[in-house]
Amino acid sequence: MIWESEIESFKGYLKVEKGLSDNSINAYVTDLTKLVTFVKEKGILDKGPDGISLTELNEMMEWVTQRGISPRTQARIISGIKSFFKYLLIEEKIEKDPTALLESPKIGRKLPEILSVEEIDSIIAAIDTKKPEGQRNKAILETLYSCGLRVSELIDLKISNLFFESGFIKIEGKANKERLVPISTKAIKEINLYLSEYRRTLRIHPDSEDVLFLNRRGKKLSRVMIFTIIKTLVEAIGMEKNVSPHTFRHSFATHLIDGGANLRAVQEMLGHESIITTEIYTHLDKEYLKNTMIQFHPRS
Repeated sequence: MIWESEIESFKGYLKVEKGLSDNSINAYVTDLTKLVTFVKEKGILDKGPDGISLTELNEMMEWVTQRGISPRTQARIISGIKSFFKYLLIEEKIEKDPTALLESPKIGRKLPEILSVEEIDSIIAAIDTKKPEGQRNKAILETLYSCGLRVSELIDLKISNLFFESGFIKIEGKANKERLVPISTKAIKEINLYLSEYRRTLRIHPDSEDVLFLNRRGKKLSRVMIFTIIKTLVEAIGMEKNVSPHTFRHSFATHLIDGGANLRAVQEMLGHESIITTEIYTHLDKEYLKNTMIQFHPRS
């Protein structure tokens, strides 16, 4: 078997059968590229995926470690490689999965960076609404924080999926799964101002007529543009935190849970397949936990 052709087939499997986005597929391919680079350097490229052994995979991970790649990234690489060989086994292109006993490095649970409500207000207040795109940017950040969206969900948000009368928006998430997310009156107000003050002045590209947030050329915004908007604002107020669009999503979830929201409800709003993923937002401070114990435990 040829590595390149099998990876191409795997990409098709991820897109059609798993329904993954292009970004997710590219992440898998990037991880597999490291394996191909290793087998090239080792001189065993001619073996193909069906000739790789567990020993060689372990050697590959040692090779990755020597290049200073973090344990968390190593775990992701192993996950991508395991998925690839599982696919080959399903397609009967290999008889035995060499990754069955391949172990991932132990990694701690990394808590996401979050912003306080005051910090979010400071970032949004730094937007210059005198600039044509100012109201758009304000609407973008209010929507990110109000709804806890992924950046890909934000840039794909459609006008036809806004149900402001009911207080909901419809999101097309990972693997094309749809969900309804409540939206705040503040975000609705800022979106309506953006629609009336900025978007209606644009010459909209035919492919973007139903897309909510547009650039100056009337086309859908890119992921990079959302990152740039936030980075520029954070630098403008001198904030030292590493803030990204996902920080607003983390803050949305954390503020809800800290305020007493049901974990299952937050899972639904975030579009997490497993509630285990949502549990990372339950990082309450120790003083709060101690006070809860004192207040509610029968022995306290």
